[in-house]
Amino acid sequence: PVTAAAYAQALVGSTPSPFGEVQGLGADAFTANPLLGRDSLEPLIGAAAGAGAGCFLLVSTSNPGAADLQDIDAGGVPLHERLAALADEVGAGHVGDCGLSLVGAVAGATRPERLARLRELMPRAIFLMPGVGAQGGSASALAPAFSPHPAAGLLAASRSIVGAHAERGGDPAVAAAAAAEELRALAWNSSAEQRG
Repeated sequence: PVTAAAYAQALVGSTPSPFGEVQGLGADAFTANPLLGRDSLEPLIGAAAGAGAGCFLLVSTSNPGAADLQDIDAGGVPLHERLAALADEVGAGHVGDCGLSLVGAVAGATRPERLARLRELMPRAIFLMPGVGAQGGSASALAPAFSPHPAAGLLAASRSIVGAHAERGGDPAVAAAAAAEELRALAWNSSAEQRG
C-alpha cells in the first residue's frame, strides 16, 4: 500500500519482498509536508530516526506563491508559525548530542525577516534554506538561522551552482566548485556572526 511508512521505507529504509529486502534510496534526508498532520509525520520521522537520516518539514518555503497559504491566519498566528510549532513538537524527542533535532524545517532564504521568529519557535531544528542565488536570497541576511549551532543552517542554491559556468565561463565543474565554495564561506561568515 502507498502510505507514509512506505514512502519513508523507499527513501531511507528497505522494503521486504519475496526475494529478500530491497534497499531504498539511502537518502541522507528528505522533505515532508506537515499539512498531512502528526499521524502522517510520525512514520516518516520514525523511519528517519531508524536510518540516522533527517526529515525537513515545509514551514516557510522560498517560492513567491508561498504566502498564499503560509501567511494566512491560523488561530491568531500565521500558518507558517503553526507549522514551526508542530515541527518543534514532533522533533523534540529526536535531539542529538549537538542539541539539534533530526526534524528540521525548510525556511526559505527569500524571507530572512522571519528567521529570528522561526528560530524562537524551533530552537533545535536545522533550517534548510533554499532561495539563495537564483531566487534572490542573500546568505549574508541569514545569521539568525545559524543559532544555536553552526550546523543549524544549511543553504541550498542549486541553480546558481549548477549554472555558474554560464556566468563565469570555463570548465563547468570548476565554476560550480568555486560557486559552492563562495556560498560555503558566506554561510560560515553568517554562522560566525550569529555566534558573536
